[in-house]
Amino acid sequence: MSETIEDLEIQLLLEALYQRYHYDFRHYARASIKRRLTQARGQLGFPTISALQDRVLHDPAMLPRLLDFLTVQVSEMFRDPSYFRALREHVLPHLRTYPSLKVWIAGCSAGEEVYSLAILFKEEGLYDRTIFYATDINPEALAEAEAGVYALDRIRKFTENHQKSGGKSSLSDYYTAAYGRAAFDKGLRSRVVFSDHSLVTDAVFAEMHLISCRNVMIYFDRTLQDRAIGLFRGSLTRKGFLGLGSKESLRFSSHASAFAEFLPGEKIYQKREP
Repeated sequence: MSETIEDLEIQLLLEALYQRYHYDFRHYARASIKRRLTQARGQLGFPTISALQDRVLHDPAMLPRLLDFLTVQVSEMFRDPSYFRALREHVLPHLRTYPSLKVWIAGCSAGEEVYSLAILFKEEGLYDRTIFYATDINPEALAEAEAGVYALDRIRKFTENHQKSGGKSSLSDYYTAAYGRAAFDKGLRSRVVFSDHSLVTDAVFAEMHLISCRNVMIYFDRTLQDRAIGLFRGSLTRKGFLGLGSKESLRFSSHASAFAEFLPGEKIYQKREP
C-alpha cells in the first residue's frame, strides 16, 4: 500500500514541477527518478515525497537543491577515451572540410565534455573556426561548467583519459592548479555559448555539424528518447554527426532510418542525405 502511495506522490511532484517551474521530468525513466527522489527526500530531511513537494512549491530556493538530485552530474574529461579518439581520427577529417563549424554538447552537466571537445578541436587546429553550444537544464551545473574549475584529485584521471584519446599535448597546458583546485584556461571557453535548454520541452538548434549527447537519454523513457533524437535529427546539417553514450542506441527510434551507423562501436552516427 505504501509503495502505491509513494508512486502517486512522485507522479504529483513531477506534475507540480512542470506546472510551477516548467521543468518536465514526467517522461524520465521512472525507476531512476524514484531512486533519485528517495535520495533527495532523505538527504534534504523530509519524511515524505509530499512534504518535499510542499516545500518546493512554496520555496523556490529549494528548487536548485532538488535539481541537483534530478539531473545527472557524473562525468569526467575524455570519458570513454576511445570515443574521443574516434572523433579525432574519423569524424574531424570530415569536419575539417567546412569553413566554420557548430558543435552542440547536449546535457553538458558541469562541463567536462565541453572542455574535452574544446581541447580536442584545439589540438586538431579546428577550435578557432568552431562555435560550441553547451546546454543543460540545471542552472547551477551550467554555472560550474562556465567556471571550469575542478577538484585537483580528479585531474589524474582526466590526464590519463586525455592521453588514451590520442592527445597531442599535455593536459597541464590547459589549466592552472592552486589550493586543491584546477582552473581551466578561459581561452577554452572563448568560443563556447552556455545556455539553458531542455530536450524535453525546447526546440531545435539549427545547423549543427556535430551533436554529442552522451549518457543523458539512458534516463529517459522511450517516448522522450524519441523526441530527443527527433530534435537532433532536425538540428543536424546534411551529413552531420551524432555521438551517443555507450549504452544508448537509435535502434528503437522512429528516426533511426534518418541516420547511418558511422562508427557503431563508438555509437557515432551520421545523418543520411535527405
